[in-house]
Amino acid sequence: MRIVLGVGGGIAAYKVASLLRLFTEAGHDVTVIPTEAATRFVGVATWEALSGHPVSSSVFDAVHTVNHVRLGHEADLIVVAPATADLLARAATGQANDLLTNTLLMASGPVLMAPAMHTEMWRHPATQANVETLRSRGVTVLEPASGRLTGADSGPGRLPEPEAIFEAALALAGAASVPGARPVPSSQPAPSTGPSASAARPLAGLTVTISAGGTREPLDPVRFLGNRSSGKQGVALAVAARDAGARVRLLAAHMEVPAPDGVELVSVETALELRKAALHAAADSDVVIMAAAVADFRPADVSGTKIKKRDDVADPVIALVRNPDILQELVEVRDAASRDQLIVGFAAETGDADGDVLEYAEAKLRRKACDLLVVNQVGKDMVFGEDTNSVIILSRSGTEPQEASGSKSDVAAAVLDRISAELSRVVPPA
Repeated sequence: MRIVLGVGGGIAAYKVASLLRLFTEAGHDVTVIPTEAATRFVGVATWEALSGHPVSSSVFDAVHTVNHVRLGHEADLIVVAPATADLLARAATGQANDLLTNTLLMASGPVLMAPAMHTEMWRHPATQANVETLRSRGVTVLEPASGRLTGADSGPGRLPEPEAIFEAALALAGAASVPGARPVPSSQPAPSTGPSASAARPLAGLTVTISAGGTREPLDPVRFLGNRSSGKQGVALAVAARDAGARVRLLAAHMEVPAPDGVELVSVETALELRKAALHAAADSDVVIMAAAVADFRPADVSGTKIKKRDDVADPVIALVRNPDILQELVEVRDAASRDQLIVGFAAETGDADGDVLEYAEAKLRRKACDLLVVNQVGKDMVFGEDTNSVIILSRSGTEPQEASGSKSDVAAAVLDRISAELSRVVPPA
């Protein structure tokens, strides 16, 4: 595979030498295009020695080969790391003032950008707007890692580890090269993409959208209606799907754990925000896993000021309105479009005098009409916030319910295995 590796002018550029090594040792042909600022952190000689190709940041070098057009047009994949705030801004606004930005404008294949910058720069509205613009145009922009930054500061803004960028890049390239692909059956060997991809990658070539965490419905500026979801199970699913080779998009409501490296992160707060994000993300997803704990109701009225507790005023009565059924709507949209897509729901249930957990779950599966429903019984010290889980996986196809338990990573692996099995049913024989 022909890869263009763009390097932005940030201190994290030194890590990209390891990323370049991963690409070349996996047998890929890599051309490095640093910005002029990047060469102040890592010199041209290093990039040339590791890539085996001449390196330039200027459109005026090797003019006879028309590099500013040729490199982007011929590349099977473009990876930019670190993508600084400046570089994201220039890419989002279509500037072409050096060889790298020219190449990005000429890109005919997938583009992955791995940001790295100070936390305040990453969170600045201008940077977030630029990221949203790039993503809306089909560019994969990873979320930065959290941790120690330059100096004594820490927070989101670190460059993801080279191994995580490498895996995300290969997954993206696979998804682009096999449009609408389905994974090979488990009886066939998965295609190899190099030393780190020796394990089976049953979801290579697929885009998987996963929701995680608990939504929060505002009551006033300081209070909200929420739930006990920690997001641990959703994050475990994202890690499992990423490691299985998928391009993963994580729709994250409130979570007590950080999002993993190597996935696209979309942050939401309320059920309505999650609905909008899920419908948008599902449009290009092969698999949608709705693991988030979504509030069934929200306050009918949201106070613009903090509701005061006063002796001369009666206690407030909170009127609730029903939130939309996101899972059911996703199924309806898919079916209306005759889209080939697998949709997985999660159901946190408690039994009562009218029925047990499984009875309620089976009724929910019939009502929602999703392909798989992952069911767990919740309660005090059960599931929410815990590191372990126990689930039953129900299928609309009528196959026998499947039990899975253990750590949330173990449960995620079982769910992904079941998804792979469901998808492999539609793979034509080789």
